[in-house]
Amino acid sequence: MTHTQQDPVGHDPRTEDGPPDPRRWKALSVCLVGGFMVLLDVSIVNVALPSIRDGLQASESELQWVVSGYALTFGLLLVPAGRVGDVRGRRTMFVVALALFSLASLACGLAPTSLTLVIARLIQGLAGGLLTPQISALIQQLFRGRERGTAFGLFGTVVGVSTAVGPLLGGALIAVFGPDHGWRWVFFINLPIGLAAIPLAWRLLPEPDAGQQQRHDYDPVGVVLLGAGIVALLLPLVQERQWEGNAKWLLIPLALALLAAFVLWELRYSRRGKEPLVDLVLFRLRSWSFGAAMITLFFAGFTPLLFVFTLALQTGRGYTALEAGLAITPFAVGSAAAAALGGRVVHRFGRMLVAAGLFLAAVGFLGTLLAVRLVPESGTGWATVVPLLVGGIGAGLVISPNQALTLSQVPVERAGTAGGLLQVGQRIGAAVGIAAVASVFFARVASSRGDFASAFEHGLLVATAFVLAALVLAIVDVVVDRRIQASRTS
Repeated sequence: MTHTQQDPVGHDPRTEDGPPDPRRWKALSVCLVGGFMVLLDVSIVNVALPSIRDGLQASESELQWVVSGYALTFGLLLVPAGRVGDVRGRRTMFVVALALFSLASLACGLAPTSLTLVIARLIQGLAGGLLTPQISALIQQLFRGRERGTAFGLFGTVVGVSTAVGPLLGGALIAVFGPDHGWRWVFFINLPIGLAAIPLAWRLLPEPDAGQQQRHDYDPVGVVLLGAGIVALLLPLVQERQWEGNAKWLLIPLALALLAAFVLWELRYSRRGKEPLVDLVLFRLRSWSFGAAMITLFFAGFTPLLFVFTLALQTGRGYTALEAGLAITPFAVGSAAAAALGGRVVHRFGRMLVAAGLFLAAVGFLGTLLAVRLVPESGTGWATVVPLLVGGIGAGLVISPNQALTLSQVPVERAGTAGGLLQVGQRIGAAVGIAAVASVFFARVASSRGDFASAFEHGLLVATAFVLAALVLAIVDVVVDRRIQASRTS
């Protein structure tokens, strides 16, 4: 089926015969719980860093690794884990990843030293990378037609809420359990949720079919080349502030060389009649190529907003962790509501819905910048309620509809790999955005002698530029789509 404006979410009729799974909505609930846990830990730790520093006498470098180590190992396994799930069964991968993530969370909470905490966080990130691609693949497998858009809408709600609500929940836990031990509960909270979800996942998620059990082609060389390329690309970005000097940027051309070698290997592997780690035919699908590029740019702008805003409030204006978390809540509320709605109506509006969401996100970003400039000191949190709500609505209309549209033409048997690759783009975008915005932010703080409001404005302008670039790409996609439709009807 072609990707048309009338059927933007689409489906592959070759893989969707037979009645739908009657337990699909219950299975989705379990998937969303696992996704929430994993994505929450991307942002919840940020507000706990001062407590971790004091409680474990951690250095600045170790604190950075608590944050960046998770992001690094998370991105490392996304594509290989999606491939293994496609080949061996997504239920098994999901349950193993959930168990590993729960155990790693326990190890984080019990960590006696900062080094132990860093190691546990690296393992936690690996588990997150194992789990995440199974979710989008299971949605592709379990749902079809408009139901698939609704399911991706709910997943988009989880993505937006978990990212934005992390600072609020982390601040609340530290407020309840105190600065000495509150940071441990940031990790302990995952344990009962994981233990409850594991048996439900094993019971409700679909078993692998016979075809999956018979396929054993894992492309180990491709795994190594892609993994090395991702690490070389992400490492200088996530360590941009802690790794002094310019030597780290030599890893960027190394990363590009490794990724080029990966593409050449995959082409050769395919010509030999074997199944590659990444089917490069994906990039011939316009829905896939445009969607993946657009969401990478959007995450480069969307993620730094949360990072730099909470930092400016806590460091520059004396907000507590809980107050900073509350200030970002309107973004989470808007994102949650709009993502659920977007999933339900994406089949009607297609890429136009994503373009509208990007426009609202840019308006919200600029409104937040204006509010921070006009309302100084303690009133900032209240002044930014409306623009953050608008920005959150925009984000919700981008994330879940784009997920449904980008994966719409991907065969179900490749859904895990494609979903993992899409997530890699989001992680790279987030790393690039945070590195760029943080660099501008801290350079401005230094040059302006502690003017955090000015630093926030400059950083947010960079973030907004990424969002506007994504908007341009979405508009181009809409225009191209309309021209294709016009040529078919003429």
